[in-house]
Amino acid sequence: MKKLFPLVFLLVCFQGFSQEEDTLPSQELTATVVNAQTDLPLESVHIINLNKVIGTITNPEGKFTITASVNDTLYLTYLGFKSQKVRVTNDMFRFGDTKVALTELAYALEEVIVRPYQLTGYLEIDVKNLPINNSYQYSISGLNRSYEAGNKSPSAVTKVLGAILNPADLLRNLFGKKPQQMRKLRKMKDDDEIRNLLASKFDRETLTQLLQLEKVDIEDILNNCNYSRSFIMTANDLQILDAISSCYEEYKVLNRK
Repeated sequence: MKKLFPLVFLLVCFQGFSQEEDTLPSQELTATVVNAQTDLPLESVHIINLNKVIGTITNPEGKFTITASVNDTLYLTYLGFKSQKVRVTNDMFRFGDTKVALTELAYALEEVIVRPYQLTGYLEIDVKNLPINNSYQYSISGLNRSYEAGNKSPSAVTKVLGAILNPADLLRNLFGKKPQQMRKLRKMKDDDEIRNLLASKFDRETLTQLLQLEKVDIEDILNNCNYSRSFIMTANDLQILDAISSCYEEYKVLNRK
């Protein structure tokens, strides 16, 4: 009995510590974002609390206010600047004059060769030479369904069902093992600031941070859900978010007991 007492005491302390960590109070955090080279404030910088899945932007003075708790991670993005993660600390709330500096990116533009279609002027010939859209499924942000286009493969319908129902498939592994990340999908879709940010981005960088997935995982999910290569390469991040969300809802329905 004496040997059990220390063990019980440790378990109670650990449980109390965990509960205290999970229930850290949320406060309004105010900070300023500046250019690291010029120290001038940056307007319209997007800030996302990755833990609470909420977003905001900076005002003309570079200031922003967002709800956060100690140890939350803020993700800052701005066109032409390197994205940055900031861990929220007690000092940020205590002193209230936190300044975050973003560094400009240096881009090297590559030569782009534009090759127009070689049209003959004869409609019957030109129609045959134009590329055919083989996309079976594509998604339009703002609409609650997907659409079919192009020549449909006989196995297009069964392909996505087989992928989702396969126990060893990537979809099952990701959606089954990371339900917490997948639950963020609904929060992301409900936050206007996050949606506006994703609608203007095509690099999947913000999505990888929010969902804690790699870019290759996002592509594999969409491939297994039968989205075309052209959609995966050209869609903005908001359309990709809607596609993943739709695929996840299908997964839940098909795997409901």
